[in-house]
Amino acid sequence: MSTKQCSHHQNKGHKLLKRVFYTLLAILAILLLTFLITWAILKPKKPTFVLQDATISAFNVTPTPNLHTSNLQVTLTWRTPNTRIGIFYDKIDIFATYRSQQITYYTTILPTYQGHKDTNVWSPFIYGTSVPVAPTNGPALSQDQANGDISLVIKINGK
Repeated sequence: MSTKQCSHHQNKGHKLLKRVFYTLLAILAILLLTFLITWAILKPKKPTFVLQDATISAFNVTPTPNLHTSNLQVTLTWRTPNTRIGIFYDKIDIFATYRSQQITYYTTILPTYQGHKDTNVWSPFIYGTSVPVAPTNGPALSQDQANGDISLVIKINGK
């Protein structure tokens, strides 16, 4: 005996799949709209960092082996331009580099909160004792020191 099937009962699986797809699409659209509205209201901007001063109290390069010792104090100012958002800095590391090579150890600044349109000033000491320097950077660093013009880059890593 044969069974008779109606054409409108054959696509039950397709209807369920369509409902699931449209539900997921609606949830995604709501999440995207919520994100865009939040971003438009808060208008987040990146903080600005300014190196105001750098004082070198010790700077020495030994030619053989190429070791570098330095003590620096830098004064940094950073400001949050956001009017509705504060920033919590969990970890901030500061160090100096010469020709893309790190010549001081990481100096960590304590975790801090920076409020709306707030400005913070820090003067951490950055030091490196007997830090190995690349064979090409050692003589160049000594030459720059003799000339009285050393191009150091102060880097800040944070989260």
